[in-house]
Amino acid sequence: MKEFGHILDNRVLLVAVIACLLAQFLKLFFELVKNRQLNFHLLVESGGMPSSHSALVTALAAGIGQTVGWSSTEFALATIFAVIVMYDAAGVRRAAGDQARVLNQIIELFEDHQFTEDRLKEILGHTPFQVLVGSILGVIVAWVGSFAY
Repeated sequence: MKEFGHILDNRVLLVAVIACLLAQFLKLFFELVKNRQLNFHLLVESGGMPSSHSALVTALAAGIGQTVGWSSTEFALATIFAVIVMYDAAGVRRAAGDQARVLNQIIELFEDHQFTEDRLKEILGHTPFQVLVGSILGVIVAWVGSFAY
């Protein structure tokens, strides 16, 4: 258990977590600009601008590249992992959100029939632009973090 205290010495982990948290807090800012309201639920929800998943995995990959080397196996693994996560965010999860939207519209047609199912969550994934912004944020956080050590 004594070794757990050294987790804060892991620069790559810290950079990735900071990038993810920063992306989540930026969602509040973008919501405030776009809709003139603060929605604190965005801090714990998936979807939205920017993609915190993309920020996390690109900061992780960039941090590994900076620390271990750009030609390392670890960087290659982290990069492939990042690509899969970002593809999933903009592809599979976004398609699931689109399907939820259609199903919710069908449920609305039957509201007079006391259809008791809850609405499905529609914002599950990201647009490619949200993924791109999240990944740029992750690289920037990793780059800035490299000056801290």
